[in-house]
Amino acid sequence: QVQLVESGGGLVQAGESLRLSCSASGRTFGSYAMGWFRQAPGKEREFVAAVSRDGITNYADSVKGRFTISRDNAKNTVYLQMNGLKSDDTADYFCAAARWPSGWPMTDASKAAYWGQGTQVTVSS
Repeated sequence: QVQLVESGGGLVQAGESLRLSCSASGRTFGSYAMGWFRQAPGKEREFVAAVSRDGITNYADSVKGRFTISRDNAKNTVYLQMNGLKSDDTADYFCAAARWPSGWPMTDASKAAYWGQGTQVTVSS
């Protein structure tokens, strides 16, 4: 069992940055692929970024070059650095953990075995 808790969301202006954090419980964090998904009002949950247990990353085309995912296995934490935020990035952001290797490349929400409760990001233009 893995419990995930996100933090770092908020209200920012377009062009600004935010860093989301996701802290995981359990001693097996390093064996999971970790990812971020988002869901805007009235839309389906969509893939944002993922990082394998070995540090391989994968991004949605809409965030490539602006967002960076990273993980610190010693701290059981995964981060999402979001730069150059746009109004289209406004959504609830969810951290997810997927079992390795069946859950990789983790571009589909169905690959996730565990979810956080979400953190809201609002970008005003």
